[in-house]
Amino acid sequence: MAYEPEGQDREQRPGERLARLLRRWWEEAGRVPGGTRPTQQALASRLGIDQTTLSRYLNPRHASTAPPRVVEALHSHLRAPAGELERARELCRAVLEENNRQGTADHGPEPTGGTDTVNAVNGTDGGDGTEDMQDTDGREAPTRSRSRFRSRWAVPVLVAAAVVLAFVAGAVVRDQYASHPRTAADDVAAGAVPASGTPLEWPLLRKRTEDQYTRGRALQHLLMAHGYEVKADGFFGDETQDAVMDFQRRNHLPSDGKVGKDTWPALVKPVGPGADEHTVLALQELLHNTGQGGTEVSGEFTAATAEDLRFFQRGHDLPPTGRADVDTWLALLVFQRPPADAPAYQRSASPLPSAPA
Repeated sequence: MAYEPEGQDREQRPGERLARLLRRWWEEAGRVPGGTRPTQQALASRLGIDQTTLSRYLNPRHASTAPPRVVEALHSHLRAPAGELERARELCRAVLEENNRQGTADHGPEPTGGTDTVNAVNGTDGGDGTEDMQDTDGREAPTRSRSRFRSRWAVPVLVAAAVVLAFVAGAVVRDQYASHPRTAADDVAAGAVPASGTPLEWPLLRKRTEDQYTRGRALQHLLMAHGYEVKADGFFGDETQDAVMDFQRRNHLPSDGKVGKDTWPALVKPVGPGADEHTVLALQELLHNTGQGGTEVSGEFTAATAEDLRFFQRGHDLPPTGRADVDTWLALLVFQRPPADAPAYQRSASPLPSAPA
């Protein structure tokens, strides 16, 4: 594949430009004095990733973008020009910024429609618990009677209202200045607020026949981390719903079988070195699908996992600790990319989905 001129390169998106640059490094590796161009299989083995992932990084038409650690390793292994490493890093940063802008424009899961709207009104997980009040008596009293009523009772009612308002205001002030310890749950209840000022909302997952992809598999891995025997296939069927409802009952949550703003914070766990395998798998699944590049989904919290996590945190205005707290889980669940094509587990043999709720 020939490398396009610089003028045309500027018109392409950062991800395409980065892929073309990496592709050129690989194609020209054999021209470096003392260098040979390795096969993609051999190069992938040196980088610790699979060949399919590497091929995507070198393909300008594919959505996958190599993370900084892979870019730096490619630069070293392929003996690319020293001055082009910083350019590649700038393109990595540009890709991340572009992905963040796209994610902010339409963050959150795909609309589920239908029953979720009704359930939200009824106060189930993911709703706000409000109801519309309607007047059932459309009749009005005669104008003259209303005037007499107002003239006789206006002053006493106003006085009583003033007393009530003064009492309520005093209670509010006392509560405002009382010493209440703030917990992590208080910060998460309404969603984390990134630098953009737009609060993030926990995605709502429920029983349905469609594959819910990475979010669905992350949910199932988290359920397994809590001791439930479910299959991590992305399909939210009877088995997953039963586990969710049992988890909700055990944690004193509304047992509606839906996973939203109340259930997610109880399900997720802090993740760092030595964390539970299924919790790490859930984290790596989500991290791999954020658009910043491939994260190995192994169930082991490695140094590479921590580095990828810090890269994600820096890009979403979170403390770059390399560990996952509740705010990091929230951002990971929100900023998920749709699959480019059917996942491998769907292409082989999809499970039989259950009937919709």
